[in-house]
Amino acid sequence: MSKRFISFVTMVVLGSNMLFAQSVEQGRKFFYYERYKSARENFEKVLASNPNNIEATYWLGQTMLEQKDSTAAKNLYSKALQSNGNAPLILVGMGEIELREGKTNDARQRFETAISLTKAKDIEVFNAIGRANVNEKAGDATYAIEKLNLATQVKGFKDPETYIIMGDAYRKLIDGGNAITSYTKALGLDPKLAEAHHKIAKIYLTQRNAEMFLPGFDKAIEADAAYAPTYFELFYYWYFKDVNKAAPYLEKFAANSDQGADVEYLKTDFLYASGKFAEAKDKALSLISQFGDKVAPRMYKMVAYACDTLKDMSCANKYITDYFAKQNPDDIVSADYEELANINLQTPGSEAQAFVNLQKAVEKDTVAENKIKYINKAAALAKKQGDRKQEANWLGIAYSLKKEPTQTDLYNWGMANYQAANYTTADSIFCGVYQTKYPDQIFGYLWCARAKQAMDTAMTTGIAVAPYEKLAEMAAKLDSVKFKSQIINSYMYLAQYSNDAKKDPKAALAYVEKILAIDPANQFATAAKPALQKLINKPASPAPAPKKTTGATKSGAAAKK
Repeated sequence: MSKRFISFVTMVVLGSNMLFAQSVEQGRKFFYYERYKSARENFEKVLASNPNNIEATYWLGQTMLEQKDSTAAKNLYSKALQSNGNAPLILVGMGEIELREGKTNDARQRFETAISLTKAKDIEVFNAIGRANVNEKAGDATYAIEKLNLATQVKGFKDPETYIIMGDAYRKLIDGGNAITSYTKALGLDPKLAEAHHKIAKIYLTQRNAEMFLPGFDKAIEADAAYAPTYFELFYYWYFKDVNKAAPYLEKFAANSDQGADVEYLKTDFLYASGKFAEAKDKALSLISQFGDKVAPRMYKMVAYACDTLKDMSCANKYITDYFAKQNPDDIVSADYEELANINLQTPGSEAQAFVNLQKAVEKDTVAENKIKYINKAAALAKKQGDRKQEANWLGIAYSLKKEPTQTDLYNWGMANYQAANYTTADSIFCGVYQTKYPDQIFGYLWCARAKQAMDTAMTTGIAVAPYEKLAEMAAKLDSVKFKSQIINSYMYLAQYSNDAKKDPKAALAYVEKILAIDPANQFATAAKPALQKLINKPASPAPAPKKTTGATKSGAAAKK
């Protein structure tokens, strides 16, 4: 073989390797931009040319996982291990599958084997281990950070992705400070890394700090105008605030993303958000027809929402039922049950089911603020239906969930119980909690007294006497002018109790005199005073004389003897 021919063969082989490397790299770029359809197609082409390309196999599996095709990913990694059981990246990929399946010990063994095989000197393997433990629910973020730190100690380390994954691991641990530090280190290695700016902004987004996350997203776009995930976040942020501001971000996102169903779903959502309900319904129905069984179940939900808004309840019921039948139970969110409850309320005969679905929304949501929103909605519904007992129950749950319940929250809960005739509970709320927390407010004393009165309508126990005395005292102390009626009503009750239950007109008159001192023209007092004085001045009836026995009786008795 001539040197010239050998040189040519070498060139071809090297060229082929470069082609594969470039193709894998291009696939990774698609993956970075979250263009998973293009990434998958790219990796599949690489493997079609070279089935033994370990890097392409690993990244194809990662792409499949992002596309929620875990079965395909598992089959891919399993097949690769059959032909190359010691490929470190594939071992890590299978370890990630095992984490997903809850086999944490098996996964850890695979990770450690991969590290051993590469003598702890392969940054890509460390990154893959970190990625697996961040991505999967059963993953160990602390373990990920430990291994990623080892990656930074490898000679010649310059990989910003290591710090990106490390930042993700800290986020999983809810350690925003160290996450930002890690993302910043990534930027130190690559100032144009849009992902780092994006993820720093996302931390501030979770804190609802718009002064920080909006400029952060702008920095991501400035670093790389093709980074679609940032356009999506900005679209989603403005989607709920100002659809006009959201529109250009949707256009940018679509322009920098793989075309297909996902983009069309977003466009459908945007039609609905823009108030184009009939158009949103028609587009969703068109996508259901176009994609058939592969359509995202949320398109059925979109039709239900649109029909609900358009007051076509037959349509709304059909498509919300289809949605729940087709959606993965793990992907059903609390807002879905809220919408089902909304439809229940507008469907004759299904109103009671609304409470069941609102309860499911409460159980499904993990955020206390959202739980309270659903609970308050249920309470308002119960109140509207005149079901005060159910209203009281819901408000009590809401009160217990709030970190800092307000005075109004406590008042509403207590009043709902009072109006539901749950007087013992209303008593404990107003006489106990309310008076203790808000001693300078009249409502605790007022409704404590009324709850006690409702518990003793026959005035047999006198349990309302002390609360009404306290109400009169506190009303006078807090503002005798503003709370004049509360003072008078207290004395009226006490006067009535003294006269009717205790048979003590003098005590009753004393309370009447107090009323007249405040309100000389008071009708009750002006009528009661002379009546009470008459009772007081009425001479006592003489005691009945003992019965005398007659002579006839005596002689009769003697005769019997």
